Amino acid sequence: MYELSQQVLRTDVAGMPLEWITYQEAVKLYHAEQVAYCLGTVLYRLHGGINALTGRRSVVDVNSIIATYGSNRALHPAYVPPLNNPALFKRDAHLCLYCGQPFSRADLSRDHVTPVSQDGEDCWTNVVTACKRCNNHKAGRTPEEAGMELLAVPFTPTHAEYVYLQGRRVLADQMEFLRAHFPRSSPLRSRALEA
Repeated sequence: MYELSQQVLRTDVAGMPLEWITYQEAVKLYHAEQVAYCLGTVLYRLHGGINALTGRRSVVDVNSIIATYGSNRALHPAYVPPLNNPALFKRDAHLCLYCGQPFSRADLSRDHVTPVSQDGEDCWTNVVTACKRCNNHKAGRTPEEAGMELLAVPFTPTHAEYVYLQGRRVLADQMEFLRAHFPRSSPLRSRALEA
């Protein structure tokens, strides 16, 4: 069994990854009979009270992946996940995309490839992870103007990729499930194999 902070991957009935939920939220879905089917390993076996009539104790097994019924907001093809630094840093593998070195989250920053001062947008395709030193050196210039080489092309993650990026500790079975929903050209596919 896993520690109680391990997240459960929730999908819709068709198997589209939706979000990470806590084991408490998963138990509520089991109790409300909203779970269509389960995949992956059993993360938790939770014991409830004893039924006064039958004398049996209730038990709920919570799997690492649960598919739920209900009307889930269909993701529009033009869906763009919200941009935030933790997901951005994870997208770029905590590497500075200028010097190529790995850094802790505290030593990283969001760099606008085309600076905002030059009408650059704050969007996935115009931001990269940069160490503070490289970001300060680049300042309000483009990489070309600063004489710096960008090591990878920034991209907008799909919904499944974004769900992966939001995960704290993604288990192997959850990763395999999510990876099946990544585009074939996704830079995250090969990294998912290493995880």
